[in-house]
Order: sequence, then C-alpha cells, then structure tokens
Amino acid sequence: MAGFWGKRKREQQAAQAAQDADLARRAEQALVAADERIRTAGDELAFAEAELGASLTKDLRSALSAVKTHLGEAFQLHQLNHDEIPDTDEELRTRNARIVQLCDWAEDLLDEKTAVIAESVSTVRNAPQVRAKVRTDADALAERLPATRDIIERLSSRYADSAMHQIANSAGEAEQLITFARHGADVAERRRAAKQNEEANLALETASEAIRRAGAILDAVEDFEIEALRAESTLAEVVADSRGDIIAARNAPNVPAVSMAVSELERALDALSPAGSRNDPFAELTQLRTANAALDDAIAKAQYRAQHPLPSIAQVRHSLDDADRQLGVARGLISGHRGWIGADARTRFAEAERLRIDIPEMIDAEETREQALAASRRVAQLAAEALQLAQRDIDSARPQQQGWGGDNWGGGRRGGGGDVMGGIMGGLVIGSILDGIFD
Repeated sequence: MAGFWGKRKREQQAAQAAQDADLARRAEQALVAADERIRTAGDELAFAEAELGASLTKDLRSALSAVKTHLGEAFQLHQLNHDEIPDTDEELRTRNARIVQLCDWAEDLLDEKTAVIAESVSTVRNAPQVRAKVRTDADALAERLPATRDIIERLSSRYADSAMHQIANSAGEAEQLITFARHGADVAERRRAAKQNEEANLALETASEAIRRAGAILDAVEDFEIEALRAESTLAEVVADSRGDIIAARNAPNVPAVSMAVSELERALDALSPAGSRNDPFAELTQLRTANAALDDAIAKAQYRAQHPLPSIAQVRHSLDDADRQLGVARGLISGHRGWIGADARTRFAEAERLRIDIPEMIDAEETREQALAASRRVAQLAAEALQLAQRDIDSARPQQQGWGGDNWGGGRRGGGGDVMGGIMGGLVIGSILDGIFD
C-alpha cells in the first residue's frame, strides 16, 4: 500500500513540475511579445501624432506610459527568477503567473487604444472621399427640394393646418441643413490643409450628420402623404363601424353609461369635417377611435351588470353581520383555550379579522359593492375554518381517560360540553341558511 501511495505522489509531483515548466515558458514568451507590442505601439503613436496631432492621441500615449510602468514590474520578477538566490517552487509559480497577467493586460490595453486610433487615422485618410460624398449627397438632396415643395403645397390644399404642421417647414429645414453640410465640408477641407486634423474631423462629422438629417426630413414628407392616405381610408372604415355600433347599442341594456357613450360617439361623428373640406385625418381618427372604444366598454359593462345584478346594500350588510357572528364564536373559543389552539386556526382567524377591517368602506360605492359581498363571505368562511381547526386542536390536546372523555364532550351525556359545541355549530348552520335565504 505504501508503494501505491508513493507512486501516486511521484506522479502528482511530475505533473506539477510539467505545469510549472509550461507556466515559466509562457511567462518568457509573454514578456517577449509584450516588449515587441510596446515597440510597435510606440511606432503607431508616432505616425498617429503626425496625422492626427497630440490631442487625438493622448489616450494612446497615456496607455503606453502605464504599460511601460507596469511591465517594469514584470521584468523585475523575471530577473528574480534567474538570480543567484534559490527560490521555492511556489515562489516561481506565483511570479510567473503575475508576469503572464501583466503582459496580457498590457497587450489588451494597447490593442484597445490602437484600434481607436486606427479608426481616427482611417477617417483622416478617407477625409477627401468623405468630403466628396457629402457634396454629392448635398447636390442630390438639393434636386429633391422643388418636388418636396410641390408635395407640401398640394397636401396643404387637402389637409388642415393641424395635420400639416408636421411637414409645413420641412423644405426650408432641409435646405438649411444642406447649406450647413456644404459649409462644413469646406471648413473640414481648410482645417485639413492647415494640419488642424481634430477640427477638420469635427467639421466633417457635423456635415455628414446634417446630410443624414436632411435626407430624413425629405423622406418624411413623402411618407406623410402615404400615411395621410392610409389614415383617410381607415377613418372611413371606422366611421362605418361606429354607425353600426350606435345601431347595435339600441339592443344593449338601457343604462346612463351606455346612453352617454352613444352621445359622445354621435358628437364625434358630427364633428368630422364635411366632404371636400380640409381635414385632419389623424386627429379625427384618434377622436373617433376613442369614442368608439368608450362605447364598446360601456356596453360590455352594462351587459355584465345585467347578467350579474349588483347586490343591495342591505344584502351586503346582512352578509357582514353573519360574518361578524361567526367571528365572535371563533374569537370566544380561541381566546378561551389559548394554550391549546394551533397556528393554523390562529392564522385563519387573524386573516379573517384583517379582511373584515376594509369591508365597511366598500359597501356604499357600486364599483366595490360586489367586492365587499365577496369579502364578507370570505370572512365568514375563514372564521368557520378557524373554528373547526380550533375545535380539532382542543380535541387532540384534551387529556384522555381522566374524566374528560366522550361523556362530558358530546360523546354520550347530554347537557355537557357536547351540547355546548352542538349549539354553536347549529347556530352557524342556521346563520348560513338565513344568509342563503336573504341572498
């Protein structure tokens, strides 16, 4: 057995030695790669400063300085690994792991910063093409301005000002943006010639954004015409549907809410612009849909109320009185046997009392009267369950064969505890019957 464990220990030591050797090799390779990455990053920084200037390359310069500082620690650790002082395996392992960590961090940071610089350099190098595209797009958008003005003028004769305010000034706004984009391209070209690359990039970016916004504004004018036609078509369908709903409402329950909703829908129909006049199809469609939905909701509530009549206040109060009676019986039994009542009975009784508190405030309002009736019945149910569970706890906790048996608790003799509980349960049954009669 000792030979087995010795062999296993030697295998583990050999595996650990192989891992340590691999880690040491990775640390040396990481140091070489990081040193080379610092050199190439320095070259990239020099070229970027020549093209972009110092302000746009400060992040890469700061990152390069931080990497050089922290890699100094890595080289120091590597030197400690190869000095004349002997080291333990754990010390070598810890140093090599730290070297790998520092080198990986350095390369990741430099890759991130150089990628940003590369994008900026690409923008500067492609600036002539970008400026040419801005000017070409500006000319193309300028050619669309006359057609856009014609569209706005044609739509203005058909739709009301409230609908046209979305696009009334679109042609003028697009023309201003086109002019601004051309000016931005000219500024970018002058700044580029003056070696002010940061200002040149900013001017070119704003010019490109102005072109994008101008195109979106012109497209919105054409889209508005389509959306307005679609709204008019939908409005005709909603008008027909609304008139049909008004006719159908005659068969709905005759309640004030339905009559009021019908009147509102009729007023919305009467407020529609006459045929041939300038109208706002978007606003009219919204108003008509709102009135139509209100009528549907009123009819649905009226039909529900017809199928489920609202309980009277007297009915709810009677149900609440019955719940109070059952609560009183349960309270008396539980308070008289505090040490015998378990958690289930006390929990149901507490829930019933908590629910009972909010019921009086819900009785008078029609919106909550049904909820009040359901809550009072729930209180009665919880009180009955609490009473039943309390009686079970009392029966299970009562001593046996010591004069406390069935003869005294409803098992054989009459007039004892059994008659008391029988009277209590009989009262609950009678109360439930009366509740059903009055309901």
